[in-house]
Amino acid sequence: MTWLDVVGWAGSALLVWSLLQARLLRLRALNLAGCLVLIVFNAALHVWPMVGLNVVLAVINVWYLWRMLATRHDDKAYQVVEVRTDDEFLAHTLRLHRDDIARFTPGFDTARVNSPGAAAFLVVSGDEVVGVVVFRVRDDGVAQVELDYVTQRYRDFTPGEFVYRQSRYFAEHGCHTVITPPGMRAPYYDRLGFRREGESYVLELA
Repeated sequence: MTWLDVVGWAGSALLVWSLLQARLLRLRALNLAGCLVLIVFNAALHVWPMVGLNVVLAVINVWYLWRMLATRHDDKAYQVVEVRTDDEFLAHTLRLHRDDIARFTPGFDTARVNSPGAAAFLVVSGDEVVGVVVFRVRDDGVAQVELDYVTQRYRDFTPGEFVYRQSRYFAEHGCHTVITPPGMRAPYYDRLGFRREGESYVLELA
């Protein structure tokens, strides 16, 4: 096997691997890498139709990657919708992602969703649910976040931040402080103005 064969197989493997990704950003990035490798491979063999195909695919991937990265913090890309804690669609979403939720927020109990003082928000992109935030209002005016979950497809985008950006979501429930659940995997709160306290993060609302 020549080095050129290795390049060709590597490019093909990257393309196949990209299609197995559930995360949109990772899918596009790996697909782009595979296209670039195959451009080199086919150019070395002078297979120009395949070069042209992979150039077009690479451009498409670059455009989608740019769009994803440019809108990941854009309020127009995501909407926050408050729902009743006994909403059947919320219950369906929690059931559908139960195992994944347990992996990222091990201490979450669905029974807490209907506890006194609980509130729930769905983060949506168009008509697709991309995240769920559930918090409970404590007597001291603290919003204790019970769940901050992002679906696998959007896990590279942290859409839950759109809930925390708007203090009115918590102020309307009489809260002045937000505390995240302890022990969350891959937390992103330090980028949103939260401060670390033990295994949780705390945000003082304006």
